[in-house]
Amino acid sequence: MRLPVFLSALSGRFFLIQLIVAFFCGVFAHFGFAPYNQQAIVPIALLGLFALLNWKHDSFTPDKVRQERLPKQQFQLGLSFGFGLFIAGLRWVHVSLDSYGGLPLIITLLLMVLLALYLALFPALACYIFAKFKHKSPFINVLLFTSAWVISEYLRGIVLTGFPWLLLGYSQTEGIFSEVASVFGVMGLTALICLIATLSYYAVTQDRLSLIALVIIFIGSQYITSKSQLVTQEESVNLALVQGNIEQKAKWDGNAMWPTITRYMDITREHFDSDVIIWPEAAMPAVEGWVVDYLRVMDSAASFNDSAIITGIIGRTLKPQVGNNTNFAPPSTKSHNYYNAMMTLGNDSNERDLSGIYQPNHSNRYYKHQLLPIGEFVPFETILRPLAPLFNLPMSSFQRGEWAQPNLTARGFTFAPAICYEIAFSQLVRSNMKADTNFILTISNDAWFGESIGPHQHMQIAQMRAIELGRPLIRVTNTGITAIVGTDGKIVEKLPQFEEAVLRADVNVVTGETYFYRHGQNPVIIFFFSLLIITSFVNYRQKRLEHKITKLNQ
Repeated sequence: MRLPVFLSALSGRFFLIQLIVAFFCGVFAHFGFAPYNQQAIVPIALLGLFALLNWKHDSFTPDKVRQERLPKQQFQLGLSFGFGLFIAGLRWVHVSLDSYGGLPLIITLLLMVLLALYLALFPALACYIFAKFKHKSPFINVLLFTSAWVISEYLRGIVLTGFPWLLLGYSQTEGIFSEVASVFGVMGLTALICLIATLSYYAVTQDRLSLIALVIIFIGSQYITSKSQLVTQEESVNLALVQGNIEQKAKWDGNAMWPTITRYMDITREHFDSDVIIWPEAAMPAVEGWVVDYLRVMDSAASFNDSAIITGIIGRTLKPQVGNNTNFAPPSTKSHNYYNAMMTLGNDSNERDLSGIYQPNHSNRYYKHQLLPIGEFVPFETILRPLAPLFNLPMSSFQRGEWAQPNLTARGFTFAPAICYEIAFSQLVRSNMKADTNFILTISNDAWFGESIGPHQHMQIAQMRAIELGRPLIRVTNTGITAIVGTDGKIVEKLPQFEEAVLRADVNVVTGETYFYRHGQNPVIIFFFSLLIITSFVNYRQKRLEHKITKLNQ
């Protein structure tokens, strides 16, 4: 074998090893998230990826050929890292696909692989941009990689309705940098992790300025907080959070509807001495129009006891084009809009009112905006629905509520609502919080994911919203994790999973505004997008100049 051919084959085998290492760096990174919460792991894993991106293993290859190969190879390294992260970190998705999708195991595994590969395209894009515009200056490379990664995570949160799960910043929810989120949000924490990983690489390679910058970031980040803007008041609300622990298979079984509703009401009766009783998502697994009389009974019972109930339910409104046309088809998706909703029953003010507030489609309610693909709406449904039960799950024809809606009110307290998946969208939750909001309230049903790591990651995401927006967060679920979170993102109290239980607690009102609440994530995104454009342009100009010099020297 001739030497160039041998070296080329050797290079290919070595790159395969790099891809394997990048994959395991991604797998390793998922241990930084809940339920493992090893915060240091994510920067270390990203450092490993960044080292691979900078590895010069094929120096025997001509410069021109190496420059042509580099972007493609680094795209592949990013793809491998992302695939490892998502195939390990999102393995809980397979639980719901396998248990409720009605598909053969091989198909559910294939769907899981395709999802992980799709999501891995975003870190791959960041690595491609880094390779395409890499500079000789470590400082510029740090800014280039960080800005590329932040923008790629931002895009992952909005493209095709978005899937902002396992953003790197979530790994720091309970870490030493968590308060940074009250100023710059979870994307700011992602940027911080990227800066730490890349500066660590250059510091290890004995770049003194990188080491100094790393020390400054570690020390300076401890002073980035909006905590001083928040004030805990003496006023508090007494809550009863009801975790019914209803088996998922019974959730949408018509024969189980009334037993489920009465079970929640029976649990509730002993807790009418609390100010606000909260049931989880779809605790009433019924369309509102079916249970109007029962809702009036609940409303009267809560009002009589000077209490309020907030519950998940299926809302239904008549489509505008139907109007009063009595010849139109009976209630269906053709004549009505259906919503994943939550509503307040009982006393909504701080003064006792025995008359109650409930009327069909009354205003003290919230309609979910950010719907879950497949689970709550089916894209291209005329094509997909006939293919498999996966595309025809119960309650998978919901309409979207408005982006920003009024807060729910109960016993004079105001709650910024988010249903299930919505809590992962920080801009949406922020848009539904007002200056006078007392609490963030999220209800969910994570029974779909069994005993997997999914509910723990979902809880971690909810904790981040409490830090960003500076309000106590109340989370109520069917099977757990039901919990109360402080403005520092720490869980104050919680119920064990998979148990029927009620969490009683007094939660103080907090006032004041965090920097993130006032400005949101747009300043961070605009800054890093601008930085990406600037560093890419600088690097492009440098390469053009080097190319001209090379031609002149030939």
